[in-house]
Amino acid sequence: MGLDMYAFATRTAPVTPVDFTAEESQELAYWRKHPNLHGWMEHLYRAKGGTAEDFNCVNLQLDAADLDALEHAVRSKTLPPTVGFFFGQTDGSEYGEDLAFIARAREALARGEAVYYTSWW
Repeated sequence: MGLDMYAFATRTAPVTPVDFTAEESQELAYWRKHPNLHGWMEHLYRAKGGTAEDFNCVNLQLDAADLDALEHAVRSKTLPPTVGFFFGQTDGSEYGEDLAFIARAREALARGEAVYYTSWW
């Protein structure tokens, strides 16, 4: 058990930026127990109108501005400290993978694909 986190690209643009169903997606990234990134994503989910009681098994679309903001948070090491049952602990070793994901996500957007984040815990 624990926090499993994913980012996907899909050719079908979601109708809404949160709480949508995605089909035929390609995995862009996988993280295991990186709660600070998850906390950043939850904040964005709420800012975009997400209302699920638990930020779990819901989809969150990421646009270019979101990726810019995420890159700034990663580079400045300001992802919010986040805790949760079985979430584990962010230890800083995820830095390179976070930046690699952002690069892959930007490439997907440049191809006209939609990018989204989801998790399961």
